[in-house]
Amino acid sequence: MQITIDIPETLAHKAEVAGVDVSTYLQRLIERDVLSESAGGTRLVRFEPGSKTPAEAGADILEMRKKLTLDGIKIKDLIEEGRRY
Repeated sequence: MQITIDIPETLAHKAEVAGVDVSTYLQRLIERDVLSESAGGTRLVRFEPGSKTPAEAGADILEMRKKLTLDGIKIKDLIEEGRRY
């Protein structure tokens, strides 16, 4: 199957930072989302030696970071809560 899409510059830049071409970067994003859906909404993380370059791993970390939040709780509050016990 072949699909033609317009790629935003930000996405092209992320692929460049990851050290891969845009089509490979998009394929990995799609595969990751498919794995997330198959796991019931949780992302599967597979560690295979040599499967990613440091740039790719860094790009993945930055991408995951966008989805992880503490729902408004501050780190300072968590520290104080830990001290109570």
